[in-house]
Amino acid sequence: MAQEVASIAVVGAGPVGLAAAALLSDVGYAVSLVAPPAPPDERTSALMAGSVALLERLGVWQEIAPASAPLRTLRIVDATGRLIRAPEVTFDASEIGLAAFGHNIANAALVAALEKAVAARPIRRLAALVDDATPSDTDVSLRLASGEEVAARLVIAADGRKSKLREAAGIATDEWNYPQAALVVNVGHSAPHDDTSTEFHMRKGPFTLVPLPGNRSSLVWVDAPEESRRRLALDDTALAAEIEAQSSSILGAIAIDGRRQVFPLSGMSVSRFADARIMLAGEAAHVIPPIGAQGLNLGYRDVAALAGVLAPVVGDPGAPARLEAYDRARRADVVTRTAAVDALNRTLLAGFLPVDALRAAGLFAIDRIPALRHFAMRQGVGAAS
Repeated sequence: MAQEVASIAVVGAGPVGLAAAALLSDVGYAVSLVAPPAPPDERTSALMAGSVALLERLGVWQEIAPASAPLRTLRIVDATGRLIRAPEVTFDASEIGLAAFGHNIANAALVAALEKAVAARPIRRLAALVDDATPSDTDVSLRLASGEEVAARLVIAADGRKSKLREAAGIATDEWNYPQAALVVNVGHSAPHDDTSTEFHMRKGPFTLVPLPGNRSSLVWVDAPEESRRRLALDDTALAAEIEAQSSSILGAIAIDGRRQVFPLSGMSVSRFADARIMLAGEAAHVIPPIGAQGLNLGYRDVAALAGVLAPVVGDPGAPARLEAYDRARRADVVTRTAAVDALNRTLLAGFLPVDALRAAGLFAIDRIPALRHFAMRQGVGAAS
């Protein structure tokens, strides 16, 4: 018999799990947050306008905004060197009535602010990993590594791509790997970025510079795994020289600012977004390459949808009708964005003339047709579901 009972248990203490726990507590649920604190993360996240709106709703954005950099302009540059290349495309947030498409911020600052927000709410915190989960007709029983047991009428699985909760719910996945790895590092530079994020489309993947406060930017450089590992081993001077050359010196002289990391690229989709009193959020529900800043923003769209489906606090939060409503709420959005990011990434890898022509034509149309251009920008910022 489980010793503790909650209306909702959120499993996972990353940016998505913390936000979900805080928001569902605000909706009016008794929430337990089950997870030890997340390990330090030196990466940054480009939070689009919809995600910023969610953090404002939680009272978090006001605290962390000074540590972020606005993304007022987004630029895409075809640097593939292929016979057919797309035109350079530049988007300005003012075109759709926004001061900025979003803001770039260190994950450590984001998580710290969300931890503070959770601590300020009546959320029961159980700082232990889940060893086992057993769904039943009435609840989900969680056995923790600490020896405790918790039962909840609904569990939000925000426990990452290897989610134990997703497995307990019997939700199937489709997983795939790309012949790519991403080098992630922050850099300083002598020229201002002018609040502009630049994504160079290379033969093996995108090379993206995203503004940080001051003359600093975060870099995500996607390339063949052996090239990413080679750069990981370079000294700071040699790596900075390669980054400056690859960026055509648009930010002037480059200096490495912090630790670099390399991550293999993969993707994952799920057959359902909810089942057996378990709803999936964040990377438990979807994994996509770091293109177009959709990863964490897609997770925050999950969180917004959770609140929409679970409000008001009436009846059983884990009832089949609510599970089905959440699945419907997320399916089209996640499937469409996953397919779009996957397709764009594969067109870079294809090196096939008709595919290059199709990608170039698509970007040309987005650049020149106002209705299509504005639709693409609004979709990119990801208004809350």
